[in-house]
Amino acid sequence: MTLVRLLSAAAAVCLLAASPLAPLVLAQDTFFFAGGEYVKTAYGDVMDGQMYVHALIPWKVTHRDGIVFITGRNSTGVTFEGTPDGREGWAQFFVRRGYRVYVTDQPARGRSAYHPDLDGKLSGGSSATAQAAERTKTDQQDLDSSPQSKLHTQWPGPGREGDSVFDQFFAAQVESVLTETDWTERHMRAAGAALLDRIGPAILITHSQGGALGWKVADARPKLVKAVIAVEPALSPTVKPTSSEPPLYGITESAITYDPPVTDPQQIVHAPQSAPDRPEVLACWLQAPPVRTLPTLMGIPILIVASQASPNSGNHYCVSRYLKQAGVANDYVALADIGITGNAHMMMLEKNSDQIAAFFARWLARRNL
Repeated sequence: MTLVRLLSAAAAVCLLAASPLAPLVLAQDTFFFAGGEYVKTAYGDVMDGQMYVHALIPWKVTHRDGIVFITGRNSTGVTFEGTPDGREGWAQFFVRRGYRVYVTDQPARGRSAYHPDLDGKLSGGSSATAQAAERTKTDQQDLDSSPQSKLHTQWPGPGREGDSVFDQFFAAQVESVLTETDWTERHMRAAGAALLDRIGPAILITHSQGGALGWKVADARPKLVKAVIAVEPALSPTVKPTSSEPPLYGITESAITYDPPVTDPQQIVHAPQSAPDRPEVLACWLQAPPVRTLPTLMGIPILIVASQASPNSGNHYCVSRYLKQAGVANDYVALADIGITGNAHMMMLEKNSDQIAAFFARWLARRNL
C-alpha cells in the first residue's frame, strides 16, 4: 500500500473515531424522478415538470410512513442532506430513526430539468445574491433592523461572505423560475401526487416557499398525506405594514379545493383583521362570511413552526389562523415558546438543528407516526 493510501486510511479512521454518531446503515441509497410529461417543441420532444427524488431507505425500517422533504425558494434538496459546517442533515436524522426518507428538488430546480422555453426565466436579481442571504438568513442580527433579528445566535459562524461555512451554504443556493408561485404549485402538485402514488403514504416536511407546495400535494392526495410539518411556510395571508393582498386562494396562488367549490378566486372574499391576535404576530387576512372550508386538508395532523429570530417570524402564524378558520385543525408552535431560541429562517442548517428535528420526532410520535 502506498504512503498516500496509508495516510488516507489513517485520516478516515480518525474521522470515524471523532464522530459521535454510529455509521449510517442504509438498505438503499438511490434516486428516481416523479411526474413529468413529454412536450413537443420546435426542436423536438422534451420532458418537463419531472421532480428529482433522492431516496434514503434505512436498513431497518421502523415506521410505516415515509418522510418527503420539500424545499424553499432558491434551495435544492441539499438543504436537508447536510449542514454547511459538515454535520448530518434532517434527512439523515430521520433515517437514523427508521423512516424512509425522500428528498426532492422542485420541478425546474436543481437536479430537476429546467427548460427556459417552457418554464420561463429565472429570478436572478438582488434576491439571489450573497448580500441578500447575509441580511435575511445568516447574519440578520447585524444587518436587519427588526427587533427579532437581533436574537439570532444559532448560525454556525459569522454568516458573512468569505467565511467557509457561509461559502458552503451560499454555493448551494440556486435561482428559481420567475413565475414560481403559480407555475411551481401546479407542477409540484402533479409531481408530488406521482411521488406518493409510487412510495405510498408519507409525512411532508416543507420549508418556506415549499409550504404552499405541501398544501397542494395534500390537496391532490389527502389520503396519502399522513401529516404536514410546515417550517416557516411562505404565502402567509399576512396584513403587511405596506399595502398588500392575500394569496389568491388564501394559502396558495393556484386553485385548491374549497367547500362550497370555488370556480374563480374572486369568490373568496378576504378581509383584514383590525388587530393581530397577539403582540408577537401580525394581523391576518381571513375569509369574510360565509366562510368556505378546505375539506381535503381536514383530518391531516399539521404542525406549523416559526423561529424566534427570522425577520419574518411574525408572518407564519397567519397560515395557522387561516387554516383554523377554514375548518383545518393544526398546531402552531413558536420555537421560543418551547425553549428553542436563537434560530432564523434556515433552522435546519443551524447549530441546534438536531434539537428542532427531535421536537418534530416527538410531535410525530404522539400521533403514532
